[in-house]
Amino acid sequence: MELSRLLVNYPYFISMILFCLGCLAILTQHNLIKKVIGINIMETGIFLFFIAVGNIQGGVAPIYDPALPEGVLYINPLPSVLVLTGIVVSFSVTAFALAIIVKLYYFYGTIYAPEIIRLR
Repeated sequence: MELSRLLVNYPYFISMILFCLGCLAILTQHNLIKKVIGINIMETGIFLFFIAVGNIQGGVAPIYDPALPEGVLYINPLPSVLVLTGIVVSFSVTAFALAIIVKLYYFYGTIYAPEIIRLR
């Protein structure tokens, strides 16, 4: 099955898989950068879920167009706005986490979490 067809037909399932993969990466990896990547994968799953909730089959973008027929269905714009805000927040959190990881590397000489705990 094509990826685009899978994304259109099963967005909730794919968002659940992405969230679980990110959670698995956070729980199983000891490298701090891999944990940040896992957090980003989880956020991607959440963003896909929000977009899927706001989607309407056969709906159009929520932009007024007088050429559209009367009674056309519009897609809910609120989840898209929330996702845009979430992307900005996740970018900021990722940048902050990577800055902390750089400081930890300078101080401890490693980004391996059990080694940092041992050195403390």
